[in-house]
Amino acid sequence: MNALKFKPEGWNNEITKIDNINNFMGEDKVLQGLVKSCDSNYNLYVNLDNGLTGIMPREEIEAINLQKDNLPKEKICTGKVNKFIQFKIKKVKDEKSVIISRKEVQQDALQWVKNDLKVGDKVDGIVKSIKNYGAFIEIGGGIVGLAHIEDLSVARIQTPYERLKIGQKLNIMVKSIDKDKGKVILSYKELLGSWEENVREFTQGMKTQGIVRETEKNKNGIFIELKPNLVGMAEYQEGLEYGKKVKVYIRKIDKEKKKVKLDIIN
Repeated sequence: MNALKFKPEGWNNEITKIDNINNFMGEDKVLQGLVKSCDSNYNLYVNLDNGLTGIMPREEIEAINLQKDNLPKEKICTGKVNKFIQFKIKKVKDEKSVIISRKEVQQDALQWVKNDLKVGDKVDGIVKSIKNYGAFIEIGGGIVGLAHIEDLSVARIQTPYERLKIGQKLNIMVKSIDKDKGKVILSYKELLGSWEENVREFTQGMKTQGIVRETEKNKNGIFIELKPNLVGMAEYQEGLEYGKKVKVYIRKIDKEKKKVKLDIIN
């Protein structure tokens, strides 16, 4: 299944000619540009083609996460510098500049979430920030969803950085949606292949490398990650720490019980 992408009708990547500016007015077209600077009033500036400047007033930067004065926080504004953003042209200011709005794109994206996005959909995203409890991923138009750490892989991990990095582009699945608030919960582990798909790469008697993920408290065994969605168990050994790479021998693959038994090779 191909990933969905927030891509309103009329999407374009850039303005190519000043002569075409009027073609973007009133046609609800979405463009993209790199924010070059933010002034003392927290207005943003985007350099467009042919020397044209896009000016984004502070009140046009954000449609959600607003303060009581209905303006975005200062750090949201300054945080856009040197980043690509989507916008619409609101009006021509003069021969060298136009007024642009990210807020209108975000409002469209909120409607997309409320009206079109469904649980189970696979969407394109980009990792915007990472916390201990999960990763925040923009799925279009400034809409950011949260993927909790337990939804990043079947193998238990201690930090989302073990799976993702900031700026990474990926496909991700919609786990739940609060359509009233426009909040989206995402899951990545479904995109890493099923147990059956992952185990096809391995055979009994094979030697390979794995990563220590957990040790049983009762010392019954050690969980070894062969792939993000495939974990096997080996007999307990002293001195093996989380994250250590080890060589293993695949002693048994039980497809019925979905279990892999391993021997650690010293």
